Amino acid sequence: MAGIHFGFDNFRQLLDLSIGLAERLDENRAESFTLLYCDFSSVEASVIKSSLEQILRNSDAIVHNGSDYFFLLPYTDKYGARIVKDMFEEFFARDLNNSMVSYPVDGESSRALVEELANNISATYKKDLKCLEDFNLY
Repeated sequence: MAGIHFGFDNFRQLLDLSIGLAERLDENRAESFTLLYCDFSSVEASVIKSSLEQILRNSDAIVHNGSDYFFLLPYTDKYGARIVKDMFEEFFARDLNNSMVSYPVDGESSRALVEELANNISATYKKDLKCLEDFNLY
């Protein structure tokens, strides 16, 4: 178990690919995947690496920009993503700023999902994710 790492510059393409796969393969259009954001700014890098190896599945995708971590969890609803977030909090023994959105419930495009995620973070934690400002650029 470890998750697959993608560069932040491929974040949009990863979301677009996941949406395309869901449209092709998920006839029910249920919560095909959930995008979980966690702020790991209060956690040491070596501890983060260890947590990713122990908590995430091989099918999960990881994208990060500094301490802002985004996890694409396929065939996982918000309940399941909350369990993953709780596992991180237990591993780190601290609460984390976090947010989550699910496809297609919270948006049917990568842009809509990222905007909803950023709005949730800004409203809840009063934190602007500057790294997402250039999300729509290729």
